[in-house]
Amino acid sequence: MPQFDFATFPSQIFWLIVCFAVLYFLLARSVLPKIGAALEARQRKIDDDLERATELELKAKEALAAYEAQLDGARDEAQSAIRQATEEMAAEADQQHQALAKKLAAEVKAAEARIAEARKDALSNIQQVASETARAATARLIGVDVGEDRAGAAVAAVTKEQR
Repeated sequence: MPQFDFATFPSQIFWLIVCFAVLYFLLARSVLPKIGAALEARQRKIDDDLERATELELKAKEALAAYEAQLDGARDEAQSAIRQATEEMAAEADQQHQALAKKLAAEVKAAEARIAEARKDALSNIQQVASETARAATARLIGVDVGEDRAGAAVAAVTKEQR
């Protein structure tokens, strides 16, 4: 193998140093600056994206806080509207209840008046019917015809005793 021949070592080392130096200067002057610029651009983009993400996160938190505040306000309004509607309905129900109570009281009073009138009529008719029944029973049982006045007086006396 010729590369292991000690006589060619100095020329191989020379050319190694020359090739390495040329390659080093080419890489250092053209390729490495482009790679460095790309890395710096990439780092700037990452930093900008992180900064933008932080800003967006802050805006999102602010928007969430505003949304929750609006939601709380809407809940309060809804509770207030429900409370007001409940109070209005309770007041209306109370008014209707009072009106119905007045109407029923008036109907009860009218019914009591009708009952009293009917009782009065019934009592006056009962005395008349009792008087006629007593006359008929007396005529049938003992064969005596009692006058209306006497039969009425007898029925009145018996009803006075029972009261």
